[in-house]
Amino acid sequence: MPKSSPSPANGRGDQMSVVEPKQIWWTVEELANSGLPELPGSKPGINLLAQRFGWRAIEGCAKRKVGRGGGWIYHWSVLPLAARRKLLTDAAETPDERPDRGNAWAAFDSLPETAKTKARTRLAALQMVEGLHQSGVTHVHAVAEAARQCGSSARSVYNWIGMVEGVAPEDRLAYLVPRNRLAVRKPNKAACTQAFMDYLTSDYLRQGPPTFAQCYRAACKKAKHEGWDILISKTAKRRLDDEVPRLCQVLAREGFAGLLRCFPAQIRDRTTLTALEGVNADCHKFDVFVRWPDGTINRPQIVAFQDLYSGKMLSWRIDHSPNMVMVMAAFGELVETWGIPSHCLFDNGREFTGKWLTGGIPNRFRFKVRKDDPLGVLPNLGIQVHWAKPASGQSKPIERGFRDFAKDIALDPRFDGAYTGNRPDAKPENYGNRAIPLDDFVKVVAEGVEEHNLREGRLSPTARGRSFDETFAESYATAPIRKATEDQRRLWLMGQETGKLNKDNGQLQLFRNFYHSDWMSERAGKKIVARFDPEDLHSGVHIYELDGSYLGFAECRQTVGFFNVTGAKEVERRNHRIKRAQKELLKAHRPLSVQEIAADRTARAATQSELVEAKVVKPVFSKKTVSVPRHQVTSDPVVVEARQAFEQRVKDKAKLDPKPKAVGRFQPASTPKERFQDAKDIIAKSDAGKRVGSGEADWLRSYIELPEYRGFQKVEEFAKRDDAG
Repeated sequence: MPKSSPSPANGRGDQMSVVEPKQIWWTVEELANSGLPELPGSKPGINLLAQRFGWRAIEGCAKRKVGRGGGWIYHWSVLPLAARRKLLTDAAETPDERPDRGNAWAAFDSLPETAKTKARTRLAALQMVEGLHQSGVTHVHAVAEAARQCGSSARSVYNWIGMVEGVAPEDRLAYLVPRNRLAVRKPNKAACTQAFMDYLTSDYLRQGPPTFAQCYRAACKKAKHEGWDILISKTAKRRLDDEVPRLCQVLAREGFAGLLRCFPAQIRDRTTLTALEGVNADCHKFDVFVRWPDGTINRPQIVAFQDLYSGKMLSWRIDHSPNMVMVMAAFGELVETWGIPSHCLFDNGREFTGKWLTGGIPNRFRFKVRKDDPLGVLPNLGIQVHWAKPASGQSKPIERGFRDFAKDIALDPRFDGAYTGNRPDAKPENYGNRAIPLDDFVKVVAEGVEEHNLREGRLSPTARGRSFDETFAESYATAPIRKATEDQRRLWLMGQETGKLNKDNGQLQLFRNFYHSDWMSERAGKKIVARFDPEDLHSGVHIYELDGSYLGFAECRQTVGFFNVTGAKEVERRNHRIKRAQKELLKAHRPLSVQEIAADRTARAATQSELVEAKVVKPVFSKKTVSVPRHQVTSDPVVVEARQAFEQRVKDKAKLDPKPKAVGRFQPASTPKERFQDAKDIIAKSDAGKRVGSGEADWLRSYIELPEYRGFQKVEEFAKRDDAG
C-alpha cells in the first residue's frame, strides 16, 4: 500500500499530500527515462532543470548517491507539479506487491527450516552492512565485505536491501525469505475422463475392502472398453485422495467402527470420584482348561465388579458362561461387603441387560422395553446405570485389570499343560495335556485377585505409586457409604419374573411350579412381580406389586424344576450424528453403486464370452494362386515426359538451395551483430504493418530479453545522442 507519511516541501511554497509515491528518491537517469510529464528525456536536460530551480539547495531533497557511479539523487517532491500528480496517481492505483506484516510472518512460519535459515543469513548480512556503514566504511565496501562474509555476491546483497526497503527492522526477517518459496503454484493436473475417475472411485469406496490395484485394473478394463482416457496408477491414487476425504474413505471401506478409530477416545478423570461412588462390571474368559464337577471341560468365565476410583476388584464369580445368576451373586457380595454404589458402568451383554438386574431402565441395548416391566435390582436400590459403547474396550476401565488376569493368573505355573494361549496361532506345545479341577482353579484365581489388589507401584492418577487396596481404603474411610437393609437383600439374592395370578383362586404358576398363600385369593387375576432364588425354586417366592411394593410370601405347592427362560430381541443402536453426515458425504463421492458396477462387469463378461475364439485354428489355404496387385506403369509418352520434367525441377532447386529452411522456423544469424540486425529488421517489419512469421516472432520475444540485445541497444542510443550533440 502507498505510504502515508508527510513529505518535505517542494521548495516553492506548496505542500504535497500526505500520500507518497512508491519511489521516493530518483537518480538523474531514472528521471530521464521515467517519461513523467514536464521532465526532459535526457540526463543533461534533467541536470539543467535541477540547476534552474535549485533542487540541490533545498534541504532534505537532494543528496549524493551511495554506491557505484555516484551522482545526485532527488526527492520526488522537487519535481514539477504534473510529474508529482502522475506519481501520486500511479501510487494510488498500484498496490504494494509485498504482503502486510501479519501475512508475511504467517508465511514465514509455514516455511521449512531450510528457508528460514536462509532468511536469517540474509538478515545477518544486512546487519553487518549497517554496522560497517555506521563505523565509517563506505556503502560499497560494506556491501562487498558482507557479501564475502556470507558467501554471496554483492548484487545479491543489494537485492536483499531492496527486499526490506521501508520495512521495520523487527519485521525484516519475514520479508527476506526466498521468493520462490512464496510463489503460489497452480496444480498441474493430468487430463483424464471423469467417467474413469467416477468408476474407479465407486469401485474403491466399498466394503471388503478391495485394494486400489484391483480397482485400478478393473477401471482400466472398463476404460479400454468405453474408450476413456486414463491416468497412471500413482496419479489416479493421488487424485482420489485429493477429491475424497480420508474419513469418507474409511467409512466406505471399514464401516462405522473404522470411522470411530479415526477419533481419539475420551479421557475421563477419575480423581473427582470417591471409593464406591461408581463401579464397573464385565466378563472375561480365562485361557485355561478347567474340569467341572460334572466332567465338563471348557474355559471358564469370570464376572467382576471393579471400583472406578481406585481400580480395586471388589467382588467376582466364576461360571461356564456369563449369566444373570452369577452377576446377581457377584453384585450381592459387593453390596453386602462394601455397600451400595451410586453408579454402575455395564457392558451391553445379556447378563447385564436382563430384567432381573436393570429392568425398568428405558435405554437398555437388549430386550424389549415394556411399560409393565418390573423394576430391577439396581433401579430399586437407586443406582444409576451407565452403558458402555458396544465393541468399545476403551469405554470400560476394567479391561485393563483383565489384561493383568490374562498375564498373571492364566500363566500361573500351576496351570501348566492347561493353558490354551491367548490366540489361536499362539497355542503352546503342551496344549490340551490336562484340565485344572474347578476347586484348584478357584483357589488360584482368588490368590491372583488378592495379589492384583495388593500390588504396589500402580501409576494411575488416583493410586500414585500405591496399591489399589491402599487407594480404596483411604477414600472408603471418609466417603459416604450406603448400606443395605434386610428387605433390600432379597432384591439381589433372587431373580424376578412378571406373572398373573389365577383369576379364580389367585394361584401363581411359575416355571411349571405352583405357588399359593391364603392372602393371594383376595388378589385373583392381578398382575404381580415374583422374586425367587434361581437355585432353589422349592423355597417359595416373594410377591411384589408392579411398582415394587412388597405384598407377601407364597409357598411352593408343586415342584418341577428350574428352567432358565431368557428370551431376547436385540435392538439396534441409533446411528451417531457423525455417521449420518459421513454417509451423506459418501453418497456424493460414490456416483455408482456396487450393484451397478457388478451388473456392468457381468454384462461385459457376457459380451466378451460371445467374442472369444479358439487360441489355435486350423489354417485353410486356397488352391488358386493369389496374385498381389502391383502399381501399373504406363507407357504413355505424354505422362513420361511430364514426370521427367518434374524430376528435373526438383534437382535444379536442390542445387540452388541445398539446405532449405524448415517451414515455420526462423534460423538466426551466427554472429551477435547480425542477430541484433535481424531483430531490428523484424521490429521494423512489424512497425510497418508487414506480416511477421511465427518463428520470427517467437525468436524475437526470447532475444530481446537477453543482455546481448540490451547491450547493442544501449550502444545504439549512445551513438544517436553523440550524433545529436
